[in-house]
Amino acid sequence: MSSRIVDMPEAGPAGHTGLVVLDGIGLGVADVVRLADGSARPVPGTDAMKRVTESWDAARQIAATGRVYGRSTGVGANRNEDVPTEAAAEHGLRLLRSHAGAIGDELPARQVRAMLAVRANQLLAGGAGLRPTVVTALCEALESGAHPVVNEFGSVGTGDIAALAQVGLALAGEHPWKEPGAPEPQPLDNNDALAFISSNALTLGQAALALHELRGLVEATQVVGALSLLAVDGSHEAYAAPVHAARPHRGSARVARRMRELIGADERPTPPLGRIQDPYGFRCLPQIHGPAHDAADALEEVLAVEINAAAENPLISPEDMAAYHHGGFYQAQLALALDHFRLSLVQVARLSTSRLSTLNEPAFTRLRPFLANEEPAASGVMILEYAAGAALGDLRAFSAPASLGHAVLSRGVEEQASFASLAARQTLRACRAYRLVVGCELVAAVRALHQRDLRPDPELPVGRALELAESVLAQDQADRPLTQDVTAAAALLDRFTDIWRGSGT
Repeated sequence: MSSRIVDMPEAGPAGHTGLVVLDGIGLGVADVVRLADGSARPVPGTDAMKRVTESWDAARQIAATGRVYGRSTGVGANRNEDVPTEAAAEHGLRLLRSHAGAIGDELPARQVRAMLAVRANQLLAGGAGLRPTVVTALCEALESGAHPVVNEFGSVGTGDIAALAQVGLALAGEHPWKEPGAPEPQPLDNNDALAFISSNALTLGQAALALHELRGLVEATQVVGALSLLAVDGSHEAYAAPVHAARPHRGSARVARRMRELIGADERPTPPLGRIQDPYGFRCLPQIHGPAHDAADALEEVLAVEINAAAENPLISPEDMAAYHHGGFYQAQLALALDHFRLSLVQVARLSTSRLSTLNEPAFTRLRPFLANEEPAASGVMILEYAAGAALGDLRAFSAPASLGHAVLSRGVEEQASFASLAARQTLRACRAYRLVVGCELVAAVRALHQRDLRPDPELPVGRALELAESVLAQDQADRPLTQDVTAAAALLDRFTDIWRGSGT
């Protein structure tokens, strides 16, 4: 699912190269990333803005004639305390001020911008019932590059209320912005405050950024695995079409087919003349990469719903002039999908370290141990196993299921928590560790291919990958620090993603 994107021939004044139409229906993960990166400009859809206006009008009428949580009452354990009519306007600002207590480090601009994009689009779904100028202000900020100061901790997966309260105060002119171009202050009141902060927009924005990067890295890892396979004369049988037709898991079959395309293998390859089968790092690649692709797809499906959902509590329904109180803000689906995805990544990264060990073994490469040169007792790339193992340790720690968390808050009224917010942060943190693990394998695979003087057909995707790697990796094989090699290899993986998708050069 994706919103309508209009490409433009030239970048605008803020560096934008296209438009993303926000309509509260079809915003996708890739769109959120473009808006977060500032490579596209948001435009609210006309029909969607009409929904926002209708919802705003209905919400004020409903709150004026009945009890509506957060508008004419307090929140949390204060839900039964009525707000006098004469105090209603100030109630909204007091709510924002009291809840804008996020703590910890300031979030990077990219994450805050992702949050703004998601929140603007959710509001355009038409269930929040807050003033339409808030949507316009969020779009103005996305276009100018201005973003509020937002701190990292304040959510347990039942709404990013602390972070969004900081944004709300910034919109009201009471909280700092970074970068020029902040929108004019908004007159937020009791009909706006809870309606704005009743969302998981930060968690969703972070999850979208993490999914986009890690999905690409999983794809790039298969290209690296293909180089390693060639370096050890690996068998093509594990990727044969009959194998995956007999056990038709969608992700595994897709990975096997792509591996055949990467290396130019037949659907029914000839059995190898040497060893009868390879180590798991090669033989089980489809069975381990496949579930990671499936987990990424499942996570994207959840995000497609949530990014376009009117999940505010209460939900304002202009059709029947009702305010529905509910638990739609609870992010169990997202927390579980993020946990599942991270666990699948650990298996893929662990398989990369297995192939790295194989590349260091003369029985498979017919080279010196650790791909060393001819110097006596040279260590070659020995240290990369340790470095990759250390990064894998971080990845494994980040992949502990966040959904196992529990919290009882607000005097026991809110007695469950999904901890989707923690799951999203941990998934973002996993990106760097995962990238470094695979970078270590790439350095070793390229060295092994050089030492064996093996060059795949340059017309094949794997041939283009080797040429690309050679353009950035030093070919000096003397014992020396490999830090910069791994850094360069890790950065190169994004271009390997393009090769996996068939658009690389």
